[in-house]
Amino acid sequence: MAGTSNYIMARAEFDKPVKVLIVASPYYKDLSDNQIAGAVAELDAAGATHEIVHVPGALEIPTAIGIAERLSNFDGYVALGCVIRGETTHYDTVCNDSSRALQLLGLEGLCIGNGILTVENYEQAAARADPSDQNKGGGAAAAALHLIALARKWSNSNKGVGFTSDILLAGDTGGKTTA
Repeated sequence: MAGTSNYIMARAEFDKPVKVLIVASPYYKDLSDNQIAGAVAELDAAGATHEIVHVPGALEIPTAIGIAERLSNFDGYVALGCVIRGETTHYDTVCNDSSRALQLLGLEGLCIGNGILTVENYEQAAARADPSDQNKGGGAAAAALHLIALARKWSNSNKGVGFTSDILLAGDTGGKTTA
């Protein structure tokens, strides 16, 4: 569409280390390598450390993230893969189920950048995976970093009944800690 542009948010910044797991499906190895390169560049630019694991296909990505969340200490996750439409309805199943599973994990509080490409053909996938073109791997990493930043921001907030008192008794810090 002519005249449209995409707004890109400023890079998330952190005062404490960030550790991210990239879970990638190398089913289309050249595309996966490009997605990973874009994601790693974004994570490096934000000062985040990362690990990379590979799984057979897009359907295994959410499962790997779920396992990592239960058994490790990552702050967030980047899901990278590619599903290209074929001749059967398997495309719809893989696209919908992988996306739905990632969304459910996100609603449970995991910080996930979804970079699973769902495209009609290889040319569309190549443009989206290319770090010098649409860079969807980098975009997924940026999304994960922004969610991590939000989670950290809100994890320090005091949850209450919707109001706070400005009146403190002697020696009362209002539930706040000082460092």
